[in-house]
Amino acid sequence: MSGLIGPGARLVDAVTGEQYAGDRLTAAVAATAAQLPATGVVVCPIGANTPSVLRYLAAVAAGRPALVCDPNAAAGLTARFGSAADVHPDLALMLATSGSTGAPRLVRQSGAAVTAAATAIVKALHIGADDVAVTSLPLFHTLGLSVLHSHLLAGATVVLEPRGVLDTAFWASVERHRVTTITGVPHTFELLARLPWEPANTPSVRSLAVSGGRLRDTLVTRFAAAAAAHGGAFFAMYGQTEAGSRICVLPPEHLPAKAGCVGPPVDGMRLTVTAGGEVVCESAAVMLGYADTAEDLARGDDLRGVLHTGDRGRLDADGHLWLSGRLNRIGKAYGVRVDLDAVEHAAAALAPAAALAGDDRILLWCEGLTAAGAKDVAALVGRELGIHRTAVRVTVVDRLPRRANGKVDYDALPV
Repeated sequence: MSGLIGPGARLVDAVTGEQYAGDRLTAAVAATAAQLPATGVVVCPIGANTPSVLRYLAAVAAGRPALVCDPNAAAGLTARFGSAADVHPDLALMLATSGSTGAPRLVRQSGAAVTAAATAIVKALHIGADDVAVTSLPLFHTLGLSVLHSHLLAGATVVLEPRGVLDTAFWASVERHRVTTITGVPHTFELLARLPWEPANTPSVRSLAVSGGRLRDTLVTRFAAAAAAHGGAFFAMYGQTEAGSRICVLPPEHLPAKAGCVGPPVDGMRLTVTAGGEVVCESAAVMLGYADTAEDLARGDDLRGVLHTGDRGRLDADGHLWLSGRLNRIGKAYGVRVDLDAVEHAAAALAPAAALAGDDRILLWCEGLTAAGAKDVAALVGRELGIHRTAVRVTVVDRLPRRANGKVDYDALPV
């Protein structure tokens, strides 16, 4: 994975103003590599700042296995995995699984998998050397890290900006550095819609991309139209940490006709759907396997390039994927099986929502509704899914609890 930094690649620290490119970037990576421990896993607590990113790039350049993590979780992960005595030679990158809580399991990736994933993303999103991405997501999650990987590989620029999209300093950095690309999870675009923000507000931004869950079709259509009117593009995507971040990318020209679709597989990815409806992908970007203990780091390739995603979906006549939820996200409403992801999608027409299975009921939390609005949501979900509205218990919250990656923290929902 030593070839991750392409010619012309540039890092910009939005807070300090420091820039690393060309010989300066190469020298900084080499100097940092010389300071790494001689053996073992390199734990890389990473944030949107040059010292932590240079440490990670140094581990990559030195061919060392890097455990990329939230700085707040570094001590616990170091205690669990940092002293591993035996590490498989193919192991290059470890990331906590998306949505992990407590003692997370790690996804083990080879250098070849990381490079294959980044190469496919560059091609699918048409990333060029003149592109400028901003870190609008945490780098210790797969989507944020893949933005770093793909843009550096393409010889593009990455602006390391620790502040979020609700901070005026974020937008000042976007304008100052003429950012061209903003990538987010659905929650990112919900926030942008509330600001409100339009691509025309920031002329340099010409590419928007969303992954990490299903964005409401109305917002997909809205942002796609706004991007196109501004001469830009909106990419709807699907991915998993276990498959190198991106599995599918929907080309912008298929919107709005295919709103809700995640598109064809990226280059090098093959998709099939089992008789039970599970999406299975085959690719060089698929992980080696999981690690729950330090001993697991010595394991080789457990999956042989084949990943059963746990997601349900179908392929249309164009070979484009339409997802319909998780295999294990099922509840019951008066004895009727109900897809909890479908509940959330129906409720999202009125408010951001999170659903869990109750005792023969569907438990639904919605943001910012009145008592009357809560009744409207229950009625809407009942109509859309063919269940009685009294089987849906709606709890109103000011904001849904979310993890650092923008996904709902189901464990933190108030009971």
